[in-house]
Amino acid sequence: MSEVTVRPMTPEEFDEWQTAIAEEFAAEQIAAGTWETEGAVQRALDANAQLLPEGLSTPRMFILRGVADDGQTIGRAWVGLDHPRGAANTAFLYDIEVVEEYRNRRLGRALLAAVESAVRESGVDALELNVFGRNSTAVHLYESTGYRVTTQQMRKEL
Repeated sequence: MSEVTVRPMTPEEFDEWQTAIAEEFAAEQIAAGTWETEGAVQRALDANAQLLPEGLSTPRMFILRGVADDGQTIGRAWVGLDHPRGAANTAFLYDIEVVEEYRNRRLGRALLAAVESAVRESGVDALELNVFGRNSTAVHLYESTGYRVTTQQMRKEL
């Protein structure tokens, strides 16, 4: 496995990331049947702006780039050190992604480990996340690295 470290995003990377993450999150919400297509990207942008009122400088938020041992930027992650539902001493992983050209090289596992290390170093003892059920690759990654299901939503189209 390649070694991966994390570093804070630059302001330029952050600006690009805001658009990309909103588009991707909106698409997932639409695919899951929870949001309508119209206005979905703006809804995602608004939700993220509430979570990041000071943008990249929002306290207790890590907006990170994953960097491989060869210096290549291979992914991103967004972690809040305070859980959105108030779970004690638990951070929340809002986003993690390996750039498409670097997938299937075990870099997702290495990026996740680097994020977990950064959270641990901040003094927080647990990390929680949500994953869309149709994302079987991510589900497998999380299960294989020790995450367990704590809640589950299910849906059936009628």
